[in-house]
Amino acid sequence: VQLVESGGGLVQPGGSLRLSCAASGFTFSSYTMSWHRQAPGKERELVAIITSAGVTTVSADSVKGRFTFSRDNAKNTVYLQMNSLKPEDTAVYYCSAQITYYRGGVPHGIEYWGKGTLVTVSS
Repeated sequence: VQLVESGGGLVQPGGSLRLSCAASGFTFSSYTMSWHRQAPGKERELVAIITSAGVTTVSADSVKGRFTFSRDNAKNTVYLQMNSLKPEDTAVYYCSAQITYYRGGVPHGIEYWGKGTLVTVSS
């Protein structure tokens, strides 16, 4: 199982980046995917979730209207389009995959994480 993020880098305030997360080793289309970020000295924060059905929820109020989350099941990839970037968006961005299944009526969860990609917003 692999989740490999890419697309991070240095960008000026107001700029844009598109992060990608390529998945392999599991049935990608069945998993809920999410992006998280962790800024220096802060706890990891959930940014957005996209379900296996393609329903998107942007969880972080600070990015609503600026970030767009999408998935391409044919390519086993999710994307995070980030526009109007601010210095406070500087963080390591991680993608994760999650699925819940039931055995004997008891829910079990599987979760995978990538290693992250660094986004630095600075002039």
